[in-house]
Formats: sequence, C-alpha cells, structure tokens
Amino acid sequence: MKRSNTVNLFTFFTLYIAQSIPMSFFATALPVLMRQGDYSLFTIALLKLIKLPWILKFLWSPLVDSRTDSVRDYKRWIFGAEIVYAVIIFGVAMLNIETSFTLIFILILLAFVSSATQDIATDAMAARSFERKNSSLLNSMQSMGSFTGSMVGGGFLLLLFHHIGWSRLLPWLAIFVLVALIPLAVNKKITLQRRHSSRKASPRDMWVFFTQRNIWRQILFLTLFYAGLIGLLSSLSPYLVDRGYQMKEIGAMVGIFGVSTGIFFAFLAGIFIRKVGKKRSRKIISTFILLPSAYFLWLTLSNSHSHVLVLIGIALVWGTYGMASTMINTSAMDIVREGREGTDFTLQIVLTHLSAMIISLVSARVGDLLGYQGLFAMELALAVISFIFVLLIKPFHDEKMENI
Repeated sequence: MKRSNTVNLFTFFTLYIAQSIPMSFFATALPVLMRQGDYSLFTIALLKLIKLPWILKFLWSPLVDSRTDSVRDYKRWIFGAEIVYAVIIFGVAMLNIETSFTLIFILILLAFVSSATQDIATDAMAARSFERKNSSLLNSMQSMGSFTGSMVGGGFLLLLFHHIGWSRLLPWLAIFVLVALIPLAVNKKITLQRRHSSRKASPRDMWVFFTQRNIWRQILFLTLFYAGLIGLLSSLSPYLVDRGYQMKEIGAMVGIFGVSTGIFFAFLAGIFIRKVGKKRSRKIISTFILLPSAYFLWLTLSNSHSHVLVLIGIALVWGTYGMASTMINTSAMDIVREGREGTDFTLQIVLTHLSAMIISLVSARVGDLLGYQGLFAMELALAVISFIFVLLIKPFHDEKMENI
C-alpha cells in the first residue's frame, strides 16, 4: 500500500477517535453523576436522548454533500464542527452539574449535533479519498476509532474523572478534540476520486436512495448481518452481574479486554476483506457470527463457572463484532452515489442503529421471559437467518448501479 494511503488512514483514524471519545465519556459519566445526585431512573433513561442527533443526522447530510466539492470544503466542515464541539466542551466544564444540569444537557445535545456533522463530512470525504479496493482498510479504521473511543471515553476517562473531577478533566478533553485535527491540518496527500456528475445532493435524495432497484438486498443485509450479536452485546454486562462479577471486574473484562479484542479484529478484518474479497468475506464473517450465541448457549446449559470460559466468550462476542462492523461499513461505503456520499452512508448506518435498538429491546424482553437460555437461542436463530441470507442473496453492489 502506498505511503500516502497509510498517512490518510491515520488521519481518518484520529478523526473518528476525536468524535467518539467525548461522546462515550458523556454517555457513561452523566448517568453515574445523575444517580449520585438522586435523579430518578426514568430521568436517567431520558438521557439517551442526547444521542438523538446521531440518529437524526441523515436529515442534514444532504446539506453537507451539496456544499462539498473539494478537500478544502470537507476540511472546512470538519474543522468548523470540531471547533464548535471543543468550545461547547470547554463551556460545559465551567458549569456545575448539580445546579446547571438542564443547561449542561442542552449544551451536550448541541455538541453531539456538531460531532454528528463532523461524522457526515468525514465519512463523505473518506468515501471519495480511497479506491474501492482499499475501502475495507479505511472502514477498519472507522470501527477501530469507534471502539477506541468507547474504551477510552467510557473506561479510562471515567476512572480519571473520579480522581480529578469534572471541571479539571473536560478542558483536557476539549484540547484533545482540537489536537486530533492536526493530522488533517498537515496532511496534503488527500486527493478525491473524480466525480463524473456535477449534480448536487438534495433532501429528495434520501427518498431516492430507497427507490433504487434491488436496494432491499442492502437494507436487509444492514438489518440482519449482526442481528445475532446485538442482543449478546446489550445483555453481556447484566449476564456477568448475574454470574457474581463486580462492577470493577466487568469494566475490565468488557470495557478493556472485550473492546480491545474488538479493535484488534476490526483491524484484521480490514486486511482480510482486502485480501479475500468482499463477497467471500461476507460469507466467512457471517459464519463467525454464528459462534458467540452458540457458545454462550452452551455455556449457560453446561452451568460452567469457569472464568477462562467467560473471557473466551467475551473475546468471541467483541472479536466478531469488530469484524462485522468493518464489513458493514465497507458494504455501506461501496454503494454510495456520486455527490451524495455523506447522505447515502449516513442513511445506511442510521438503519443499522435503529435495527440494533429494536433487537436490543426485543432480546431484553425475551431474556426477562425466558431467561438467558431463551435470549441466546433467539440470537442464534437470528445469526442463522443472517447466514442463510448472506449465503443465498447476491450483494446489492454487485450489480451495476443506475446513475440516479
């Protein structure tokens, strides 16, 4: 691979980390602070609304696409969004969560709007910066950046926060967001793939995306591919609690060991997909997705209390999730249309978020009614359905796309 591609991969890796670390920290730290402040569980549950901008970001993705033609345009969006992100974090650091919670909530919501905008511009520029044959390497950086952000923001920074406090930690978090822009600022090697159409994106393009011939193949793929993992991921911490593990142990096992495994396998998946090819990789990774739910179903039925076996299960879940995330991102980026890169990629990723949310709720309900055996059996069934779909249905991007 060319040295310029390596530099570009590192640049995008830092951008994905910059957007995810503060978001992971706020999403993890605020519920803890609110509970310590005697907020009700219902009020704490409403805190999930701060992630709403990342669900709704498709609404303004055509605006970003319509105003970006050059690397300078993309940089302007990214720098602007990240600077606003950092300034808001600085502002939040000056406030007392006990007396200004509502204002802090509003500011963090605005910060997430800014980081979501950065994500749209970053994804669109990434889609245009790499040839299709190298897209899997780029998408592994995307998955690794997200996982690293979760590990640092929701793990290490939370521990540091308990030692130095809110007002001393957040300014450094804001500074990090700005420092993460340096690789992009100094990188002069990013070049965009030439567009063959001068057409600008519009809000109508969000609807047109779903009217493409055979697009149902991609929609079902995005919905099903890691459906057999999502319920496992969401139930992993409660499962460990019920097995007698303490919060600190769970943090180390899932937040550090598990996520680190995800980062490593997301990186390997990028190389693997490039070597083996995307069609074969989809089938191979969908086979791996069968393993975690089958393993945990066996572990539950065997009533084993081995710590080593539990760690193997965590590694299976997160390692497979790392590979699946890279495959999902690669598949989504492969079918973006010219001039609508940010819009198309954002729409597809939002679809995966929404389906994951539904699967998490359904699996939690199944777990309540049927226990962990029922939950793991349901996840295994979903993994089998996904495997059959990938095995039998031709990928959408294999067909020549119409220039809509």
